[in-house]
Amino acid sequence: MAAQVLTDVRLFAGGADLTGASNKAELAVECEVKDRTVFGTGGWKRVQGGLRSSKVTAEGFWEAGDPGLVDDATWATIGGVVPWTVAPHLAAVGSLAYLTQALRTDYTLGGAVGDLAPWQAGASGTGAMTRGQIAHPPGTARSGTGAGTALQLGPVPDGRLLYGTLHVLSAAGTTPTLTVRVESAADAAFTTPTTRATYTAAAGLGGQALAVPAPVTDTWWRVAWTVAGTGPSITFVAALGIQ
Repeated sequence: MAAQVLTDVRLFAGGADLTGASNKAELAVECEVKDRTVFGTGGWKRVQGGLRSSKVTAEGFWEAGDPGLVDDATWATIGGVVPWTVAPHLAAVGSLAYLTQALRTDYTLGGAVGDLAPWQAGASGTGAMTRGQIAHPPGTARSGTGAGTALQLGPVPDGRLLYGTLHVLSAAGTTPTLTVRVESAADAAFTTPTTRATYTAAAGLGGQALAVPAPVTDTWWRVAWTVAGTGPSITFVAALGIQ
């Protein structure tokens, strides 16, 4: 991917699509440096990597009055852990995405007279920050059973996990529910798919994360879903990645 100007970043936190309320999103990943210098190194310091940590920060223009808007969504989860998914350029299936679970640690709002009301928020990662792909786009409503596009993410070897995030952005109809599962297969046609994990059935806006343990030799992955209820229509975004 060539150098790009950030114009189409997609940002999801819990059950909120913060894209239209954001004008800045930053991810930071850090590895502790541990000193392992001993005698006989010729006077040169030796170091080794320790614990890793991550942080998500974002800011934009304040909105409130709906569970999917930034103020409502942040107040509902401040001090709690929610999944975050950040796509640097759009959120089509296969788009690059970074996904994590993070503790909402700070939220700042308000400014000077005459300003467009701003907001700023930060979240500290708990667990891995994973580089993956969008497995289901946010703009496609689902009303029944289906399966997403196959993604060739590769196998999950010992010592690694496949991570997934799910953000339910809207749910219409009478008692709508959405159940999403993560499947793998040895081929892109998913001739014999295997269900590796299933999210808790969702009845409204919210976010979930899960992990699939190693080893998995299948190299193809996708999400599949079942929507139930009377006249249901649900939009959601899902992302998968191996770390």
